[in-house]
Amino acid sequence: MKLLAVADSNRGATRFSDIIYEKIVGMIADGNFPVNERLPPESKLAVMFGASRPVVREALERLRADGLVVSRKGSGSYVRQRPDSSMLKMVPVGSLADVQRFFEFRAGLEAEAAELAARNWQPADKERITAALFAIEQCLRDGKLGAEEDQALHDAIAMATGNQFHITVREWFRPHFAIGHSVTRSLSLKRTPEQIRSVQDEHAVIVEAIFARNEAEAHDAMKRHILNARARMFQGV
Repeated sequence: MKLLAVADSNRGATRFSDIIYEKIVGMIADGNFPVNERLPPESKLAVMFGASRPVVREALERLRADGLVVSRKGSGSYVRQRPDSSMLKMVPVGSLADVQRFFEFRAGLEAEAAELAARNWQPADKERITAALFAIEQCLRDGKLGAEEDQALHDAIAMATGNQFHITVREWFRPHFAIGHSVTRSLSLKRTPEQIRSVQDEHAVIVEAIFARNEAEAHDAMKRHILNARARMFQGV
């Protein structure tokens, strides 16, 4: 019973730090905490949000991991970049931290899928992956969002693994995958043509490695792509 109580307590602390995390993200997006300015010290943030300093510290650690704030030794935490406020409108309220964690989960899962796809793809898989990549390219030319087409490419790679569990996991978590693809594709429409092209170039590198049966490169290219997508969520105006 004591172990369960501790576990429940830890989950509660994590949820509270998520709340603080999202509040600070919102205040940075709104300009209340300007870029290059120092955040209030932990003690003041704790009072501001009615939280303990360890909870605030955990939230700040996640903000640092996401590249929103940076620590300067002996000086405190400074705002590094301002996220696009429209991103906060697209992500369900109270779920931003979970969306970020899902990207972390995807980085491992989809990197393994790309590696297996490089090892196991068959001619039918190659046709599906090629068609999906072309569909995204067409969306770019037409100025369309391409979220469904993006998801279809990742689905095709999962199918190419030859492992039904990769397909099943994508079905189980389809709403989570959909949010990630929609947010990153929507934000990409605000980027420069060069930035938009760089995302498609990442896809091309993954596909090229898979078709070359280069398992290590496929794994690494997919992991870079997912982590880059996660970072792009916070590249604001």
